[in-house]
Amino acid sequence: MQKLQLLQNQFNPTSDDIFFHIVQAPPDPIFGIANAYKADTSSTKIDLGVGAYRTDEEKPYVFEIIKKLEKEIVNDPTLNKEYLPIEGLADFNKGCQKLMFGQNSPLIASGQIVTAQCLGGTGALRVGFEFVKRHIPGDVYVSKPTWSNHNQVIERAGLNQFEYPYFEPKTKGFNCAGTIECLSQARMGSIVLLHVCAHNPTGVDPTEAEWLQIADVCKKRRLVPFFDCAYQGFASGCIEKDVFAVRKFAELGFQMIVAQSFSKNMGLYNERVGAIHIVTSNKDISARVLSNLKIVIRTICSNPPAIGARIAAKILTDEKNFNAWVEELKTVTGRIIKMRTLLKQELDNLKVPGNWDHITRQTGFFTFTGLTPEQCDLLTKQYHVYLLRSGRMSMAGITSKNVRYLAESIKAVVQNK
Repeated sequence: MQKLQLLQNQFNPTSDDIFFHIVQAPPDPIFGIANAYKADTSSTKIDLGVGAYRTDEEKPYVFEIIKKLEKEIVNDPTLNKEYLPIEGLADFNKGCQKLMFGQNSPLIASGQIVTAQCLGGTGALRVGFEFVKRHIPGDVYVSKPTWSNHNQVIERAGLNQFEYPYFEPKTKGFNCAGTIECLSQARMGSIVLLHVCAHNPTGVDPTEAEWLQIADVCKKRRLVPFFDCAYQGFASGCIEKDVFAVRKFAELGFQMIVAQSFSKNMGLYNERVGAIHIVTSNKDISARVLSNLKIVIRTICSNPPAIGARIAAKILTDEKNFNAWVEELKTVTGRIIKMRTLLKQELDNLKVPGNWDHITRQTGFFTFTGLTPEQCDLLTKQYHVYLLRSGRMSMAGITSKNVRYLAESIKAVVQNK
């Protein structure tokens, strides 16, 4: 057996089978859960794995404004299928800047923000870290825990990564002291990956005062902030409030990088709509940065697709469309907030052992339940509730119809009965 494993891990150019050495890779944990859920025939099954919005009927949701604008685009005779520029659709990029940094941001007016369209949030991260590797190589600090794909993207870019202690298990809240202590010892010039809001997987965000402490240590250690904004609008329900950190850091004069995604807040999951922003010190440097950013993009995907960006641009650059989107987004986020309240009430009514206040304190798509890996395994195997072994639960999978069963199942595994 050992000999077989050795052979499978080494390329042998004389072998008749040149791919024999390749070993089976582990499945992606999140998509693996989704596949297991689909294969389950139980009538009580609940999918709390993938972070995609569901209605109270457990159905995917397409925004009405998205449907309307997509029809307009398809029927527009002036549009074609020609390549977009390497940096993407200009109107989309302008709209992204205003949504992230504010309509009247002086950074936009001064040309200090470089923006390029990317393949969703993951594409923005990949482009961003490849740019970092080529031009400002340094250690990358990521929160513990973080979205698992962060680690993989950074690794693929060939950068060293370290963890800063973000989550405090005892309080199920933000470990501000641990974060500050760790970053205060980081090598100068290191990159710090920060979740803008609705932290994945914990649902725990710093307060505005705590963000100022993070900014202070970044200034003192000359750390480069790299923000990941995947859930604007999903934390507080307000798209302005949710990007407080980015706008405050910009106001404080940081040169930084921001990855932006519209998969969640516009429901454009399979259109892969995202952007990368790089804030520089002046317009001349921005021009140089863009020229090099385009080289990175050219070697990864050449240029981005048009349809999703055209839809998003019509929302971001038209007041009527924008207002319609915001109202729909409030309805979507409102349902998730309501599910937090209902689950907390059910757990309290059932007198489930432990304190469950963190469910309503945490924000966004996810709740870090505090359940152990063994309890999560039992939830899945015995009660057909699918979630990550870390205890991360997608609130979008909870409905008014299954919340009672979920609370009863949690009580059973906590009491191990």
